[in-house]
Amino acid sequence: MKIKPIQQVQGKNVVVIGGGTGTYTVLSGLKKHPLNLTAIVSMADDGGSTKILREEFGILPPGSVRPALVALSQEERPLAELFNFRFANGSFNGHNFGNLFITALTKQLGSFEEAIEMAGKILGIKGSVIPSTLQDVRLFAELENGEIIRGEANIDVPSHDGSLRIQKAWLEPEAKANPKAVDALKKADLIVIGPGDIFSSIVPNFLTEGLADAVRKSKAKKVYVCNIMTKFGETKGFGALDFFQTMEQYVGSNAIDFFLVNSAKPSQGRIKKYEKEKAEFVGLIPEHFKGKQTKVIVKNLMRPKGFIRHDPDKLANVIISLL
Repeated sequence: MKIKPIQQVQGKNVVVIGGGTGTYTVLSGLKKHPLNLTAIVSMADDGGSTKILREEFGILPPGSVRPALVALSQEERPLAELFNFRFANGSFNGHNFGNLFITALTKQLGSFEEAIEMAGKILGIKGSVIPSTLQDVRLFAELENGEIIRGEANIDVPSHDGSLRIQKAWLEPEAKANPKAVDALKKADLIVIGPGDIFSSIVPNFLTEGLADAVRKSKAKKVYVCNIMTKFGETKGFGALDFFQTMEQYVGSNAIDFFLVNSAKPSQGRIKKYEKEKAEFVGLIPEHFKGKQTKVIVKNLMRPKGFIRHDPDKLANVIISLL
């Protein structure tokens, strides 16, 4: 297979921090524009396929790396889609092909970072994907009743009372931020945080020593994209202000320049499909943000149909307008 070099473009440096579907959405829209893109992704995943690969092969979690690579891919659709293919039975039941591929590259090359770089070349990605830390960590959270939850997967899919709010989160052991991530933030013109599962995908990045500090010190404009729907177990009952205040708790007060909030409300029919997941539409009360330094931008950012998620192109256009 002929490997294309990672394409670099002459444009502004945009760094996206997160993991999972939210980061995939942002990158999918931004890659269509002449930008230098970097994705900094969480290394706290420990569920499903990722859990098995971490335990059996001793590698860092590929779960957040894979969707970012696929989002940035400029290859033909079949190759990118192959990375997202999930086996439904047999010995590989539950595994994504991309996770297995990254694991194989890691064992062959002896380096998780080199494996990501090679996977990026194979997929012909536009930009780069950087783990937020290179240390083996686990995510912990303390609920408002004092209960301690261990592991990202147990936060993501709660077996506890998911209506209880998370008071704080931390990593064990304590971990330093990946120097490459810190360097990317120093060079950034724009930093995009989210959207995504705030405690299981976004916050873990800021729990690494040095990353939040690098964001605060960066001369880049900082943008936080608010989720459209809440997530049971993480943000039950959250409004836009709750998302904003939670992010400030980990990034720092007055560190966010722009807060993007979706204005379009989905139909009751679309919302009803989320009742089983106990997810709710995120509302905004503008008065809550009076006197804050952060500029709140309210736009229709939602997909017109299907899953209630951000539209990649609508989101990218608003983000680019800030440059």
